[in-house]
This record gives sequence, structure tokens and C-alpha cells, in this order.
Amino acid sequence: MKRPRPEQCELCGRPVTLTFHHLIPRRTHSRRRVRQQFSRDERHHRGLWLCGLCHRQLHRFYPEDELAERLNTREDILADPQMQRFLAWARKQKV
Repeated sequence: MKRPRPEQCELCGRPVTLTFHHLIPRRTHSRRRVRQQFSRDERHHRGLWLCGLCHRQLHRFYPEDELAERLNTREDILADPQMQRFLAWARKQKV
């Protein structure tokens, strides 16, 4: 089951309209290595509530395979140098 929607983006912390980002992209769910690594429940419900700015940027920076295999937790995304630079900028944007 999806977690309840928070008040602000789980990456940049801005209090704006949020969308659900699947940490294991839906297009990768049928791939064998993804099915072996994650349960059905994890594939369908593991995710973050993100603002449109962060959500779009994640999909611009990384292919879905990389999101599924390397950046499938909030901590992994926050530790990525490219996302750190982007988030430093995004946090300064007006709501």
C-alpha cells in the first residue's frame, strides 16, 4: 500500500503539489532481474511523493534501468552527486 501523501516533496522539501514516483519504474517490473530482486509488493508500492520539478529531473537524469537497480531508495537518490547539485538549486526555487 502506498504511504500517505506528505505535506512537502520528499527530496527538495518544497510544499507544492506532489505526484507519486515509483522507485522501481513500472516499465521494469517484468524484467527478470527486477522480479528476482524485489517482491511484487515492493515493485508496485515502493516510492516517494515528489514535486513535479524533482520528478521530471529524476527521469531526465537517469534511464529507468538505473533508477530500478541503483537509485531505488531515497537515500541512494540523495547520495547521488548529480541529484545533490540539482536539489541545492531546487530548494531555492519559489513555491
